[in-house]
Amino acid sequence: MKKIELADYIRSIADFPKKGILFRDITTLLKDKKAFKKAIDLLADNFKNKKIDYVVAVESRGFILGGAIAYRLGAGFVPVRKKGKLPYKTISVTYELEYGTDVLEMHVDALCKGAKVLIIDDLLATGGTAKAVAQLVEKLEAKIIGIAFLIELTALKGRDNLKSYNVYSLIKF
Repeated sequence: MKKIELADYIRSIADFPKKGILFRDITTLLKDKKAFKKAIDLLADNFKNKKIDYVVAVESRGFILGGAIAYRLGAGFVPVRKKGKLPYKTISVTYELEYGTDVLEMHVDALCKGAKVLIIDDLLATGGTAKAVAQLVEKLEAKIIGIAFLIELTALKGRDNLKSYNVYSLIKF
């Protein structure tokens, strides 16, 4: 069987969402059942012996990966959403964007103290979103076992923003 190179399944789109940006589109990987399965298997397998209690993922592409990884690990799934999208009481964190700020929220009862958590998102760029999610997890006194990404844009040095965490990525550009 031919070896699957996951990077070959990522479509690059120039000047999206604005001029000068090279967008890494994961939908081409998601639609291929073998590539999608391999990506989920590799991400989950890296944490299979860590006794993960919860996978915490960021909307929206992080949900696609996070739900499948939680299933593979036998863990619960916790969504992190933009402000005002969750129906119950929440905790929140404000974080910096390239131009301004944004707010992420998680339910106040999403995690229990000491729970082992894996944070999942599709892409590591500057690390700002992942760091904000880590702050939410830590507010609930859960333990972050790792932060994993399908893609890492190494030139943006997002790992520098996440130095105190175990960071894992499958594809590096």
